[in-house]
Amino acid sequence: MLLPVSVRIRILLYLGVLIFLLGLGAPFLGLIDVPISFFLKNKLHLSAHEVAIFRLVASIPLYVSFLFGFARDVFNPFVSRDRGYMMLFGVICAATYVFFAFSDVSYTMLLVAVALSTIAFLFVNAAQAGLTSALGQRNVMSGQVATMWTIVQSLPVLAAYWLGGIFSDLLEGKNAADAARLIFLTGAAIMLAIAAFALWHPRVVYDQVHDAPKEKPHPFADMKRLLAHWPVYPALAIWFMWSFAPGSVTPLQYYLQNTLHSNDAQWGEWNAIFAVSFIPTYLLFGYLCRKVPLRTLLIWGTAVGVPQFIPLLFIPSATAALLAAIPIGLMGGVATAAYYDLMIRSCPRGLEGTVLMMSIGLYYIAGRFGDLLGTTLYDRFGGFGICVAAITITYALILPTILLVPRALIATADGEVPKP
Repeated sequence: MLLPVSVRIRILLYLGVLIFLLGLGAPFLGLIDVPISFFLKNKLHLSAHEVAIFRLVASIPLYVSFLFGFARDVFNPFVSRDRGYMMLFGVICAATYVFFAFSDVSYTMLLVAVALSTIAFLFVNAAQAGLTSALGQRNVMSGQVATMWTIVQSLPVLAAYWLGGIFSDLLEGKNAADAARLIFLTGAAIMLAIAAFALWHPRVVYDQVHDAPKEKPHPFADMKRLLAHWPVYPALAIWFMWSFAPGSVTPLQYYLQNTLHSNDAQWGEWNAIFAVSFIPTYLLFGYLCRKVPLRTLLIWGTAVGVPQFIPLLFIPSATAALLAAIPIGLMGGVATAAYYDLMIRSCPRGLEGTVLMMSIGLYYIAGRFGDLLGTTLYDRFGGFGICVAAITITYALILPTILLVPRALIATADGEVPKP
């Protein structure tokens, strides 16, 4: 039975606030990541390839994100389950930020700080991801949850890249210790806010997901069940290819700054415009997902997304790049939301956290190694065009992969119960 509209709205609002705060506090996203990337580039004078290597190594915990999701799904060391994970590890992540805020600044310190804070953060992230996916799947509202998730997730990215770029410019006038302290104390304040938010226990959110305790199967049995669940494989393969995008991060940053002479704030603005431009087509997906089968939205969303980065071949200036970010973002919205919807539908019951955290791990594995490949292509061929070609070819491979998704899984619109 479908939930009343008022109940669905309450669930979506609660999840939306949680996702927004997590987007701001993540050590590997804009508000923290952007100033650190400029710190490495401008104060430590690292090359594009060296910055990519830093991100690659600092992201090691992200590559095994599924372990944090699996811990959320099979263990319950806290009486409050998801809320317990968010409260405890929110405080631990904040404490990690504070510790490094007052440590001596160096390449090694930044590397260790990002890695350790990421470990604590991922326990919080796993609780949110598992909770969000379970609510979407069990209430036959995966499309609505995917729409909310993608939109709200864009807002902190928008704010973080805009503020992160400005933050970086402001920090240019300060010494390294003050710069690092401001970055990490900001992260600490946000993580404490998440821990405080988790004190709230809306029954409409938690009671239907955390049923009365039942005898849990052995963790190995759960893992075996996951490995035997075919729908997960094409869903994660599609997400991996969409996330790979070789050249869309570090090479693009260096291309805009070194070739088109943009400043730090303009790089942050480019990412903010790119992120916010997804929102209109996220909303379009939210409208269409209740009227059109997911299969149709997957195919057409991907077809529109394949040439997403081609407009970058025709930009003559930094100002033109900011304008080009609008169509580039618009072209990716339906596909991104459809892939989230697909992943939620693909989760085996009780292992939602594992699958969604696995998607986060794949996102960063694909993104970091794609960034490394992109910087290699950019340095070797001396232009950004080769990166655009690599991105376009990778995206095109998603279309045949959609054929591997079980038809019954994507044959219905949001709110329609699949036929047995």
